[in-house]
Amino acid sequence: MPQQRVTLIGFGAIGRSLLQRSAALEGLCVTHVVVPEAHLAEARAAAPGSVQVCERVPADAGLVLECAGHAALVEHVVPALRRGVECAVLSVGAVSEPGMLEQLEAAAAEGDTQVHLLSGAIGGVDAIAAARLAGLEEVTYTGRKPPGSWRGTPAEQAFDLDSLREPTVILEASAREAARLYPKNANVAATIALSGLGLDNTRVRLLADPHVTENIHEIKVRGAFGEMEITMRGKPLADNPKTSALTVLSALRFLANRSANVTL
Repeated sequence: MPQQRVTLIGFGAIGRSLLQRSAALEGLCVTHVVVPEAHLAEARAAAPGSVQVCERVPADAGLVLECAGHAALVEHVVPALRRGVECAVLSVGAVSEPGMLEQLEAAAAEGDTQVHLLSGAIGGVDAIAAARLAGLEEVTYTGRKPPGSWRGTPAEQAFDLDSLREPTVILEASAREAARLYPKNANVAATIALSGLGLDNTRVRLLADPHVTENIHEIKVRGAFGEMEITMRGKPLADNPKTSALTVLSALRFLANRSANVTL
């Protein structure tokens, strides 16, 4: 199997961890890292000499993996897809923005290629997507965090976070509305929605819970297949406590499968 050449979009905590860990994957080589012009010098100082740091996805890119944030989809992923470059996306929350999913799909069709929406910090996406084929009746996502984790969000204006003594629902809405109001939680909610009933029919509950010290994801699914409940307590990435370590691991799994003879 020929070596898979990879271009990373973004070189923050996720991108740096991916570059470091991907070195252990056989049949795969990160050749380029794409960052904004203002970050070129910093990225070049941190990247190994074998990796070229640039502002744009190279014309001869083999596979692109985005880990830079929502703006990167419009600036880099869509043009790469139109040129026929296969892409994988970690910032799935961006797809909740009106027209974004259609834009990605149209660009991939124009380039006769594929765009992969990675599962990131959440599990069970494969089971939800499989169950959807038989028909789903209900998909609910509950995100539970300590009150302090909701500072800097609309919850801070609506609630006195420091005085909460019991779990408090700060939002109950569709996945699309939840992603709009709480973009930092958009990736998980959007991924679950896109694998199941869609952004407008997936219900999201966000709670500030003074009894927990970690971020907890709860998924409930009901349909023709039966019922499923998943609870996840993911540990953060060591270099960035705001990011789940599983986000990096899900991208590594995707890359490993690109060069593996047996995939799972």
